[in-house]
Amino acid sequence: MQTDPIYKKMNKETIPIYKNYINGEWVVSVTGELYDSKNPSRTSEILGRFQKSSVDDVRQAIVAAKEAFPKWANTAAPKRGEVIFKLINLLDENKEELAYIITKEVGKAIREARGEVTKTIQAMKQFSGEATRLAGETLPSYNEDIFAYTIREPLGVVGVIAPYNFPLGIGIWKIAPAIIAGNTVVFKPASTTSLISVKIIELFEKAGVPAGVINMVTGSGAVIGKEFGENKDLKAVSFTGSTDVGVALGKAVTQHGGKMQAEMGGKNPAIILEDADLDLAIDSIVSSGFYDNGQRCTGTSRVYAPKSIYREVIDRLIEKAESLIIQDGMHEQTTNGPVIDEHQLNRYLHYVQTAIDEGATLETGGKRLTDGGLKEGYFVAPTIFSNMRPDMTIAKKEIFGPVIGVFEVDSYEEALRMANDIEFGLSSTIYTKDLEKAFHFVRSIQSGVTHVNLPSTYFENHYPFGGKKESSIGPREQGSTALDFWTDIKTVYMKP
Repeated sequence: MQTDPIYKKMNKETIPIYKNYINGEWVVSVTGELYDSKNPSRTSEILGRFQKSSVDDVRQAIVAAKEAFPKWANTAAPKRGEVIFKLINLLDENKEELAYIITKEVGKAIREARGEVTKTIQAMKQFSGEATRLAGETLPSYNEDIFAYTIREPLGVVGVIAPYNFPLGIGIWKIAPAIIAGNTVVFKPASTTSLISVKIIELFEKAGVPAGVINMVTGSGAVIGKEFGENKDLKAVSFTGSTDVGVALGKAVTQHGGKMQAEMGGKNPAIILEDADLDLAIDSIVSSGFYDNGQRCTGTSRVYAPKSIYREVIDRLIEKAESLIIQDGMHEQTTNGPVIDEHQLNRYLHYVQTAIDEGATLETGGKRLTDGGLKEGYFVAPTIFSNMRPDMTIAKKEIFGPVIGVFEVDSYEEALRMANDIEFGLSSTIYTKDLEKAFHFVRSIQSGVTHVNLPSTYFENHYPFGGKKESSIGPREQGSTALDFWTDIKTVYMKP
């Protein structure tokens, strides 16, 4: 164990050093180099130092996973599932500590961190049963002497790359179905959320995962990701992150015959019609577009409103945005903490200035917050732009920050056309009481997840998740499709 109890170690003057996890052992990198994980609310607070891994470290992890694969693959699937049953209890027992670490490392409000832990537990409750549902199918043959059926088999050694915004949830959501299917894993967490990722490994270890089944290497995405893409011993890679990185990684993985799954960018639209419940619509758009500082791939960033209510929508969004409480996420009343790091802060500021330069009207926000104790962290103001045009950069590019652009439209048809006229297709929503338009929207919107009178961020773990166009590559995650990516189908023909 490296982090028990983590909240006590954080308060010590000595900064703890955390190691990679390879073949059931905590080991140092061959580089001998470390990097810091900082609290984005107070950058002088270093939460821990982590291994700056090299290609050799990644290869060691892959070798360990490869050696562990035969025995794990031949372990009865229900027995593999018992690990997840144990993990559920461990997550529940440690949920407050996990939320604490997430808030310290990501910066999100403690309320949102607790929500992430709860969603992770719910996901594991659903995934744990999949071990007894690794089903094939039996179909009648044309030949009465032949018995034919299909079975699911694991792929081998697989790579998992998790993002910083939901480091506990997405990391575990990927690892759990991978090992239930019988694969062994090399896990690469986001460098900014290495601490919670160490805790993930500790919990899996405590749940009884054998040595080599799950391995973790921390460090540069450029170094580790490149090896993930090129190493032929990795039979599949599941990635969540930016579209540019996901597409490039996917090309490398598939070039040598590997499988690729990627959940990538979003620029998610919300259409408000004149008959909508505006209170519901505004509250939903604020929660989906501004909470977690817009660092959700399904967050609303484009709003389309008809002329008759356009100004009212903007004014009500401004009122809500300016009422949000921006401060250290450890305070119970906090709405938003800081963005994750200086890079994301500068990205936010860059896109705000670009929008102004291109003619959008800044209605509120658009700045770094430095009053009081906020100057020590990466705090930003929730931001609203009006007078938007479809050709503007912030109408097309994912900012991953608390920025919403409001478009004035003449009709539902114009709003739908503009909503679809983009490279991304992850999530979407419409606010209306008109069932005919609601069903038309569901049929016509080009997104993998859609909603009616709900925030674009709403999801439940037992439904498949993924996008269209440049938002996703490969099979959907979670729900009934959770095992599709992690298994191969073998067809068997038997003649007595």
